[in-house]
Amino acid sequence: MGERFNICVLPGDGIGPEVMAEAKKVLARIGERFGVAFGCTEALIGGAAIDATGQALPAETLEAARAADAVLLAAVGGPKWEADPRAPRVEEGLFGIRKGLGLFANLRPVSTYDPLIDASPLKPELVRGADVMIVRELTGGLYFGKRDRLYDVPGAGPDGTPGQYAYDTMEYSEYEVERIVRMAFEIARGRRKRVHSIDKANALGVSRMWREVTRGIAAEYPDVEYRELLVDNAAMQLMLDPLQFDVIVSENTFGDILSDEAAVLCGSLGMLASASMGAGTALYEPVHGSAPDIAGRGIANPIAQILSVEMMLRYSCKMQEAADAIAQAVARVLDEGYRTADLADAATPADMILGTAAMGDKITEYL
Repeated sequence: MGERFNICVLPGDGIGPEVMAEAKKVLARIGERFGVAFGCTEALIGGAAIDATGQALPAETLEAARAADAVLLAAVGGPKWEADPRAPRVEEGLFGIRKGLGLFANLRPVSTYDPLIDASPLKPELVRGADVMIVRELTGGLYFGKRDRLYDVPGAGPDGTPGQYAYDTMEYSEYEVERIVRMAFEIARGRRKRVHSIDKANALGVSRMWREVTRGIAAEYPDVEYRELLVDNAAMQLMLDPLQFDVIVSENTFGDILSDEAAVLCGSLGMLASASMGAGTALYEPVHGSAPDIAGRGIANPIAQILSVEMMLRYSCKMQEAADAIAQAVARVLDEGYRTADLADAATPADMILGTAAMGDKITEYL
């Protein structure tokens, strides 16, 4: 073996351990094929961490993540940890690790596969050839602003009775906007040279600042076409004309919503991977959630988790050939008609519908 990479593996909750097992199969095969050693150290996050330690992000997990060459995360959450609003929240684990690693940019590529065109509810002519990179700011906005939830507040309940009162504050500093927007323009230079900035400048002061800062940066990139859209129009345009988009840059909440909506283009959240990048160790994860309703049934789609490995190899390990090999293996599996349950339709032969482990095995075989 030649080079060695230390990977902090966070299986999380729900289907997380199942899809992570398939990602590790693929990683092991890549190691064999390219003569690279991957040392995988598992750690706790989310609900599993709450159960074991009472915290969604134990200090040991953050320490392991900081010491690693990359972090590979699956999914967190589930109803079990949502019943008591005063208990630790699984989301604190996600927000905490992003903040702790200084990861301010989330890259979410969304592209269509020709064999899956019919998996999208949109007309084929709308989605064929769609290829969008959503660049989402990750450590500011509503998710990190001042917040509280108060109980028995006088006058907050029905008819003037005591009740609950809660607030979340959207906050951004100029430098936070500048760094994420500049990253989007740099990415666009390596793609089709078009950036759409998404905001709500007709209603929010934060968005008006966002737009002002973004226009200043756009002027530094005369080779990149710059457009602005209000977030409600952007949501509609993603469905009506997705081919107009190349790079989309947005603040945290808007980017979260739009990137999940964009899953419609490829037919399933089970196909979307993401990379979170910034000052510290980069983190790679599928866009989908923990899907507790299908956990343990062996039917979850592992492709997004496997494509998260592809992004990890591409950005953190600088193994472009290996990353391309994973992308080609996934494309070949789909071209030959293999599907997981979320991608199958009435015309899919039963013997071509694969479970989680079988899909992982098939992709590994084609590597």
